[in-house]
Amino acid sequence: MKNELDKHVVAYQGDQLYDFDNHILLNWYPQRITSLSAGATSLLELGLGHGYTANIFSRLYKRHLVLEGSPAIIDHFRQTSPECQADIVATYFEEFDTNEKFDVIVMGFILEHVDHPLALLQQYQRFLAPGGKMFVTVPNAQALNRRLGHLAGMLPDMQALSENDFIQGHQRYYTVESLSAELQLAGYRIDKLEGLFLKPITTSQMLSLNLPPNITQAMCQAGVDYPELSCAILAQLSLP
Repeated sequence: MKNELDKHVVAYQGDQLYDFDNHILLNWYPQRITSLSAGATSLLELGLGHGYTANIFSRLYKRHLVLEGSPAIIDHFRQTSPECQADIVATYFEEFDTNEKFDVIVMGFILEHVDHPLALLQQYQRFLAPGGKMFVTVPNAQALNRRLGHLAGMLPDMQALSENDFIQGHQRYYTVESLSAELQLAGYRIDKLEGLFLKPITTSQMLSLNLPPNITQAMCQAGVDYPELSCAILAQLSLP
């Protein structure tokens, strides 16, 4: 099982086409979560991935626990970010248990990877402190650039996984409708849905334009109000 997870470390070593998107998304959504959870002091984060979010959250929360199932990804992160103060635990998400409660729980681009996303969502309810907030981010199958690609005949199936998706271990895409249905079925109240990065064209096309940072920042800001069109969806959740 560890070998199965470790093989995806190549997706996090900084030489992939979609590192461009990841750099934007993974630096942007922690800012949104922080602004939506003012006053919180403890955060449980599922997944280490590229390490962007771990570095950001560890500076902003007094208690920051990260769960990661791949020793190779943990080793890579510790080599590249030795200064990060996050508490990193090597464990499969499904096997983790604790009596500790957290003000904030973040499943950032996790549900598209796991075998049983509904069960995982239900499992982590018990780690949420009273009045705490859960944040979930997932890739959006119906993002504007994918919609345009579909209409242009370049993407016959908007739900289809690409070679890059398989490299990263993705099993599925979501839409606003399918994510909302799954979150509600898991027993959460959806307090807010917003979009992450409203990108009108492909990553290759974006790179060819060499856009300045203020333009990509504007695309992030514009996406907040358009979750159905953005590259990813951010959901803020609580327990009824």
